[in-house]
Amino acid sequence: MTRHAHSLHFRWLAIALSCAVASTTVASGTPDPAKTRTYIDKAWTTLTRSQEDCAALADTKVVGHPVLYVPAGEPVPANVAAIGKRCNVDVRPLPRKVEQLGDIDATKLPQQGLLYLPHPYVVPGGFFNEMYGWDSYFILLGLVADHKLDLAKDMVDNALYEVAHYGGVLNANRTYYLSRSQPPFLTAMIAALLDDPASFPSADARREWLAKAYPLAVRNYEIWTRPEHRAGNTGLARYYDLGNGPVLEAKDSEFYKGVMRWLIAHPKDDPGYLIKGSEHPDDAEAARLKEASCDVRASKVCEGAWVDGYRLTADYFHGDRAMRESGFDTNSHFGPFGGSTHHYADASLNSLLYRYERDLHDFALQLGKAGDADRWAKAADARKAAMDKYLWSDKDGMYRDYDFVAAKPSPYPYVTTYYPLWAGVASPQQAAAVRGKLGVFERKGGLSMDNRPMAVQWDDPFGWAPTNWLAIKGLDDYGFHDDARRLAAKFATTVDQGLADDGTIREKYNMALGNADVKVNAGYSENVVGFGWTNGVYLKLHELLDGTAKKAAPTAQKETTP
Repeated sequence: MTRHAHSLHFRWLAIALSCAVASTTVASGTPDPAKTRTYIDKAWTTLTRSQEDCAALADTKVVGHPVLYVPAGEPVPANVAAIGKRCNVDVRPLPRKVEQLGDIDATKLPQQGLLYLPHPYVVPGGFFNEMYGWDSYFILLGLVADHKLDLAKDMVDNALYEVAHYGGVLNANRTYYLSRSQPPFLTAMIAALLDDPASFPSADARREWLAKAYPLAVRNYEIWTRPEHRAGNTGLARYYDLGNGPVLEAKDSEFYKGVMRWLIAHPKDDPGYLIKGSEHPDDAEAARLKEASCDVRASKVCEGAWVDGYRLTADYFHGDRAMRESGFDTNSHFGPFGGSTHHYADASLNSLLYRYERDLHDFALQLGKAGDADRWAKAADARKAAMDKYLWSDKDGMYRDYDFVAAKPSPYPYVTTYYPLWAGVASPQQAAAVRGKLGVFERKGGLSMDNRPMAVQWDDPFGWAPTNWLAIKGLDDYGFHDDARRLAAKFATTVDQGLADDGTIREKYNMALGNADVKVNAGYSENVVGFGWTNGVYLKLHELLDGTAKKAAPTAQKETTP
């Protein structure tokens, strides 16, 4: 999800281990899985939103009278019009029908607002009061595990509604996200629902629903094959937001000024994100900055993004936006503050797209579309070949993200090297090699993002429910059951410990300490309470630990000692 930097205070300190690893300042309680389960049971209700609930229409990230937008050309449902009156919310149609992401320039809207969704949904928690893209997959896993299948189906139907009316599965259902998606888990959501026999009253109902979902899933896939999302001539995809300049959800310039202060203090680490510029440019300079940086005349955030004679380049802003589409905001893996994210064909996105293509192949077969199935199988095979060529490193025994602009792999490991196992794209030999690198990431509390403590939340020593789950599930599917169970126990115990310490479940955890004592000193710093994807992953971890998980091995591999 996008971590809304604008709503928080930022502290920009020198990058060092001492500022990344949190001290044990919280009182240590006794972990109790039963209490964690009770918390999750209550949290589903707490985190569920319906657009008939006035509180669900609020947006702490936007100042002004709340607006609920409905698709252009669609009749406003009677209940929605009634909600507008009852909740004192303006209900407006979007200015045009959306065929694909980027069709509507949200900067031209008179007011940012919520995008209508027809069904209830589960939000992550805290100030994240809308339905998010990749969060929803992990939330859905928990809902299915908890047999809340009606709500799970509502989540998938809402995602399909976004594709049909807003151009794709969005970062979240707000107008300022109409230019970007998030990691593509839509077919995995569909498959999770289809795989539970209780999700539909009959086989005919299941097939009828899939027949409607399939073309929308295809349409959402097409986001990632557009020219903007191509990673050069590699045959792979990259993250890319279709907007320009600072993100619209930013309330002020503080995040960007913090980036600039850090770059000024670390000139050797600046990839070229800084350019000279006036604090108050005249019209001629403003015209140049519109191309070289951002539009100071149209954006107050852009105008204020100035420090000591410097501004940020247009390319940095593209990278910043792409970082937010990736969900890894903020990280230092894809350049300082993720500012080069759009330069990378990364293992995470392309693993997800391989799995997406394999899912579409399976759906097509179920619907009797043999020609489609063949096309998807060939697309998946081509992606695997490209991943083997550009992302796999025999020398390192890992998948490495590939900077296609510089034509070289990332020099640093990242925990997304385990995504290909979840997706089933790794060979048994590749899976065994990656399994042998667990020591790079494994800590007391689970899997850290990497081995470089850089004081930002998507780096060491921090770990997250989604990346831990995808690695654990991938290892289990390839036959490394002992590793999967060990890591599952570690992360589940970390969640239990966090709850014992402060009575809540959080969005991220400290893997070195095995608790929720997270001190982020650069970038987004809050550890939000809730938390949807942690709840869902916790339930899946216990399915695995309790022996109730479904066994499905795309490429089973017997466990061996590295």
